[in-house]
Amino acid sequence: MKKRLFDLIFSGTGLLFLSPAFVLLSIAIKLNSPGPVFYRGVRVGRLGTSFKIYKFRSMVADAEKKGAASTSNIDMRVTSVGHFIRKFKFDEFSQLINVFLGDMSLVGPRPEVQMFVDMYTEEEKQILTVRPGITDWSSIKFHNEGEIIEASGIADADEAYKKLIRPEKLRLQLKYVKERNLLIDIKIIFCTILTIFSTRSGGESVGLPAKLD
Repeated sequence: MKKRLFDLIFSGTGLLFLSPAFVLLSIAIKLNSPGPVFYRGVRVGRLGTSFKIYKFRSMVADAEKKGAASTSNIDMRVTSVGHFIRKFKFDEFSQLINVFLGDMSLVGPRPEVQMFVDMYTEEEKQILTVRPGITDWSSIKFHNEGEIIEASGIADADEAYKKLIRPEKLRLQLKYVKERNLLIDIKIIFCTILTIFSTRSGGESVGLPAKLD
């Protein structure tokens, strides 16, 4: 209950505070390429329930029908405005709508597409016992997911994701599920904000625990 109240207060405040920026982003997206302002892809949430995620559209319309679920930095589906949106994670901020609606939480394991959820082991299914979130430890560590996929040299972006990102991402998500509390959530939020500013100016991720066992 405390976590849900925390999510409601901060998502509502965030949506109000960011509304001018959201309006400007919406205009830029519409002027840059045909299609809707938001990408509403299906993700798997708590207890395996599917929901549609709100993300400012950074790719061409119907991009999921034209390529892999994962995306590298050189993916031709990404629009010119989309590169800017992805660089500063503006596509993630719009998920405050999902948090306000109750589909997601501010902090929690990032929601996956059904294809990757179907690969969960029995232990990994614990991830589905909590609401998915905008950020968690794995989001901080893999803030440059697109760069990792691009540098891998693996042509199939989904295959690169499965080999280079998914195993560690799942481990960190399980760590969060087992240790979660409100203080950890607050720490992750601040570390996420600091990481966005740090990495975009040539720095490293901020605040990851020294030992992620």
